Amino acid sequence: MKQNLDFLNDFFHKQVSEVQDYVCAIYHELHAHPEISFHEKETASRICRELTAMGVPFRKDIGGDGILARVTFGNASARCFALRADMDALPIQEETGLPFASQTPGLMHACGHDSHMASLLGIIRVLLSVRNHFPERLNGTVLFIFQPGEEQDPGGASLMLDDGVFDRLQPEFIVGQHSSPDHRVGDVVFGEGQVMSSADELHLTVSGKGGHGARPHLVNDTVLCAAQIIVSLQQVVSRLSNPFSPTVVSFGRFIADGYTNIIPDEVHLSGTLRTTDEQWRKQARETVLRIAQKTAEAYGCSCTMKKMNGYPAVFNNPDVTRRMRGFAEEYLGVAHVGEMARKMTSEDFGFFSQAYPSTFFRFGVLGNANPTCGGQHTATFLIDEEAFLTSVGAMGWMALRSLME
Repeated sequence: MKQNLDFLNDFFHKQVSEVQDYVCAIYHELHAHPEISFHEKETASRICRELTAMGVPFRKDIGGDGILARVTFGNASARCFALRADMDALPIQEETGLPFASQTPGLMHACGHDSHMASLLGIIRVLLSVRNHFPERLNGTVLFIFQPGEEQDPGGASLMLDDGVFDRLQPEFIVGQHSSPDHRVGDVVFGEGQVMSSADELHLTVSGKGGHGARPHLVNDTVLCAAQIIVSLQQVVSRLSNPFSPTVVSFGRFIADGYTNIIPDEVHLSGTLRTTDEQWRKQARETVLRIAQKTAEAYGCSCTMKKMNGYPAVFNNPDVTRRMRGFAEEYLGVAHVGEMARKMTSEDFGFFSQAYPSTFFRFGVLGNANPTCGGQHTATFLIDEEAFLTSVGAMGWMALRSLME
C-alpha cells in the first residue's frame, strides 16, 4: 500500500509541476482585472470559460456571481466534499509595479483571492489528469466553490447557501485555503476549533441639536456624545466579556461634519465588534446598542444603529482538520506543516463552517521573489508564485486522498 501511495504521490507532484505555467497565467490575468465584491461578472465569466474548456459541468449565478463546479470519480455517490475559493478584490490602488498589475484604477487583488481561484482551477486540471490515469483508485464527487463577495457584508458564502448551492448535492465536509505572507513558500498551517473571530459592523448615528460652538449650553453636543460613546463601549471588552472569551471593539470612522465653531446635528460612527463565542456575540450586540443609547440619553442626544448581520466565527472541525493535516504531511513532509495562530480577523468561510464540518488552512506565499511584500490589504501585497506548487499540490492531494478513503 505504501509503495503504491508513494508512486501516486510522485505522479501527483509531477502533474502539479506541469500545471504551474497554466496556474500562473490564470493568476496574472485575474490579478490584472480585479472586481469588487458582488460585481465579479467578468471574473466569473473567465472561470466559466476555463471550466467549459476542461469539460467540467457547473452551475453559475448562485448567490450573485457564484459558481459551483463538479467532478465525479468512479462510484460518484461514494462520498461528496467541497473545496472553496473566493473571487473578489479590494478598493486599493496597487503599487507593486508588476507587469500584470491591476488595470482597474482603485481596485486590487490585495488579499490573494486571485491566487485562490487560479489554484482551484489548477487543482481541477490535476485531478482530471489523475482520473484519466488511475480511474480504478478514486470514488466520489468533488464540488468546487467559486464564491463572490468575501470582503463585504452580508458575505457571498451566506448568499450562496441561501440560494441553495448544495440543494442537489450535500458535502460531507468543506475545505478552504488562504494565502499568508506570514509564512514561507512551501509551508501550510492548520488549527483546530475556533481559529478566526466573528465580525459585526457597527454603524451608529448620534443625533442632537447642533449649533454654535461658543454657545454649548444651547445645544446637545453630538461630538462630545459620540466621543463618550466610543469610550463607554470599551467596557464591553474590559468589564462585560468573559476574560477567557476574546472580544474586540474598534472604531475606524468618526464623521462630525461641522466646523471649528459649528457643532453638527449628527455624528456618524463606524467600527466592528469581534467575538469568538456565538452566544456571547448575540449578547454583545445587544449590549453595544444599550450602552450607546443610554450614553446618548445622558447627553440629551439619541443614537440609532443599523442592523448588524456580519460573519460568524470560523470553526475548524477537529476530525476534518486532523485528517486534512495528515494528508498535507504526506504530501509536503511534516516539517512543512505547522500550527495556525488564532486571529481576531474574520472570514465569511465561517458561514460554511457553521453549516458543515469544515477546515480552513493557510499556505505561505513569502519567498525569494517577494522578500519585501506588503501585508494583506495593502497596496504592495504580492505572492511568490512558487507558492502555487503548495496551494495546488497540498489542497489537491487532500482531495485525492479523500477520494481514496
